Amino acid sequence: MLIAALLVAAGVIYTVLGLLHAVFTLLDERHPRRLAPDDPAVTAGMQTAKVRLSRGAITMWEAWISFNLTHSLAAIMFGVGCIVFAAWFGVVIFPRWVPFLLSGVSAVFALIGLRYWFGVPRAGCVIATLCLFAASCLYAL
Repeated sequence: MLIAALLVAAGVIYTVLGLLHAVFTLLDERHPRRLAPDDPAVTAGMQTAKVRLSRGAITMWEAWISFNLTHSLAAIMFGVGCIVFAAWFGVVIFPRWVPFLLSGVSAVFALIGLRYWFGVPRAGCVIATLCLFAASCLYAL
């Protein structure tokens, strides 16, 4: 069914983006090259500067790594949620607003991405949002 295929497509996009983001983050933890500043002095500063809120317990680099990992987890969970919704699509009758909720969350990701992210994740979020919105409209019919 087309609706389920659109849901799965969006879910796969988010899951793959989240997994790649997590892998790049973990690889950067010891050898910053991907999701790190291009100025080594900034990276060095992040590795030594403490986060005030933590009262010196963590560095900005540790906060950066944890932010990126939780960001990855959110993308993975959202993607898997879309895939699970697609798997249950023919079994459970969901209220018509449920796919629009997924579209709305994806649209927020896409808007943030349009402002702050770079090419691949930005395009992926826009494509996934279009898939989810199309699935929502088809489901509402």
